[in-house]
Amino acid sequence: MSEIQTLQPGLLWKWFDQICAIPHPSYHEEQIATFILNWAKSKGFYAERDEAGNLLIRKPATKGMENRQPVALQAHLDMVPQANEGTVHDFLKDPIQPYIDGEWVKAKGTTLGSDNGIGMASALAVLDSDDLAHPDLEVLLTMTEEAGMEGAVGLRPNWLQSKIMINTDTEENGEIYIGCAGGENAHLALPVQVKPNDFTHSYQIILKGLRGGHSGVDIHTGRANAIKLLARFLTNLAKNRPHFSFALGDIRGGSVRNAIPREAFATLCFNDGLAELQSAVEKFAVLLKEELAIAEPNLLFTLQPIEKPENIFDDVCTPKVINLLNVLPNGVIRNSDVVEGVVETSLSIGVLRTENNRVEGTILIRSLIASGTEYVEGLLNSLTALAGAELEFSNNYPGWKPQSHTPILDLTHKVYAEVLGYEPVIKVIHAGLECGLLKKIYPNIDMVSIGPTIENAHSPDEKVHIPAVQIYWRLLTKVLAQIPAK
Repeated sequence: MSEIQTLQPGLLWKWFDQICAIPHPSYHEEQIATFILNWAKSKGFYAERDEAGNLLIRKPATKGMENRQPVALQAHLDMVPQANEGTVHDFLKDPIQPYIDGEWVKAKGTTLGSDNGIGMASALAVLDSDDLAHPDLEVLLTMTEEAGMEGAVGLRPNWLQSKIMINTDTEENGEIYIGCAGGENAHLALPVQVKPNDFTHSYQIILKGLRGGHSGVDIHTGRANAIKLLARFLTNLAKNRPHFSFALGDIRGGSVRNAIPREAFATLCFNDGLAELQSAVEKFAVLLKEELAIAEPNLLFTLQPIEKPENIFDDVCTPKVINLLNVLPNGVIRNSDVVEGVVETSLSIGVLRTENNRVEGTILIRSLIASGTEYVEGLLNSLTALAGAELEFSNNYPGWKPQSHTPILDLTHKVYAEVLGYEPVIKVIHAGLECGLLKKIYPNIDMVSIGPTIENAHSPDEKVHIPAVQIYWRLLTKVLAQIPAK
């Protein structure tokens, strides 16, 4: 039991503390799914998993609510595993360590998992409660949302009985989401020819300390992508110091496809020119600190000796890799003409690796419209054709088309205004909620997405606002109590 169990609402925070105690990164949700399944069965609830591993729990309506329309609460089981450099944490074995910092709950050195752990905790708290009014209730917990929405893709048809769904994956107090972007993964691979390393010096360039964040909702904020900054430096190094001859031994950055990379590293091998390289690194560090003083105040750009690698990229592949990464489009492609203040189309390279004589990158494309995704696909196809790289698209998932007035939206809007004391904002989000996929499988379901304020999701700076959780809980429980009759 951690200190967060002292917070209110007690049942929600008790469940969130339990969720933090059980490792559940993407692709490793079995332990938490089994725990919840066994708990639900011990309470006498219907509980079952489908072929994709998704978990569905049903609880009968409370007294006097039997004639109301059934409702499904939906959350995802997995979290994004990110840790600060120097933090020793095994996401497959170690619990998340939440703590209270003023009005916020944070985690010690890692992502907190409030995305979507708070939503999951709220659904389980409603199941666990003895005094909350609600109609026939279904709780749907999906698998592997953060790494490709695989649970939602494989969700069993004709399983849900509810015609109303409340998705709990929104991260801003006072907002109701009614639409979201679709997305697609692009896997880029550039084969590289290597040769024995006959250079005398090997140094690693280290870029770290960036804020990172969600590659959808934070893509417009000016936060830097560590992979792109490193490519920029290497391009400038090759251009401005033509007499400094070097080869790449390795280049890498980021760790998950849907987070803005906070760190990137490159191994440079060379004979002469250490002082010149040190000067270039120092000058670029000063430039970045001036240029990104507000967006990235904790940026660090350094150089350190490293063990000599056995092989290095050859003279053709070193510049080819650098040039490809430098011209790779990244960030906002276009803002929406239809929804003011919302990004329409973007892409972000989230992971870069050197493995088996290949430099491989994972890119996440997001767009509110299918033609936006197709446009970015075309850009990447042209670029990789010019570079002689390979490109593969996968895990395409649809957006969630907004509807301006539906029964659950109108009810949620009314109740939220009562709880807040002012009008909530109805929004479309530039991120991938599961709602689009769920709508594809259950086209007649009426849904909204709500949640408390969560900042810096997908990064170790993730935090959830305690007062916003209290507001969210009041909203959720009041909406459940006011669901209309069948």
